[in-house]
Amino acid sequence: MPHAPDLVLASTSAHRRELLTRLGLPFSHEPPGVDEHRPPDEEPAQTVMRLARQKARAVLERRPQAVVIGADQLAVRNGDVLGKPADEQEATDQLARSAGRQVEFLTGVCVLRAGREPEEHMDITRVVFRPLKPEQIRRYLERERPYDCAGSFRSESLGIALFERIDSQDPTGLIGLPLIWLSGALARLGLPVL
Repeated sequence: MPHAPDLVLASTSAHRRELLTRLGLPFSHEPPGVDEHRPPDEEPAQTVMRLARQKARAVLERRPQAVVIGADQLAVRNGDVLGKPADEQEATDQLARSAGRQVEFLTGVCVLRAGREPEEHMDITRVVFRPLKPEQIRRYLERERPYDCAGSFRSESLGIALFERIDSQDPTGLIGLPLIWLSGALARLGLPVL
C-alpha cells in the first residue's frame, strides 16, 4: 500500500486547526505568508477564493510532496465586508449594526496536491441575528472577547445566542473550514477520512 502524503494546513488559525483535528488525520500547519489585502474593486467571493488558492500554493511550493489546504473567510452584510474588530468599540459597532439583520459568511477552500487538479469550494452560510440591546452586546463581549473573529462573534460558543437562525449546508463552514466538503476532497486526493 503506498504511503499517504503529508497533510498540511496553510493557516495560522487556531479555529481551523481545531476543526481539522475532527477528521482524525495527522497534519501539520504552516503560516502561508501571503498578503491578504483586498483590492477595493474585488468581490468578496473572488477574494476568499483567490486567498485560499494563494495560501495553498505558497505552502505547496515549500512542501511539494504534501496535500495542502488553504482557506479564507469573509463576513458580508449588505455588501459591506466585516473584518476582525480592532477593539471592543469596533466589535460593539459591528454587532449593533448586525442586530436584526442577515450576515453572509463566505468561506473559500483550495486543496492542492502536485500533479492533480485543484479541489476548490466556496461555502456560504447565512446568519440572521436577533435584535440585540446594547447591554446584551456589552455582556456578550465581556464574556467572549471575540476580537479575532470576523463579525465579532464565535458561533461555536456563546455567540450562538446572538442568532435567530443559521442557514448552512455545513455548520463547520461558519467557523472557517467546511468539513463535509473537505472530507470528500481529501479522499479524492488520496487521504480518505474513513
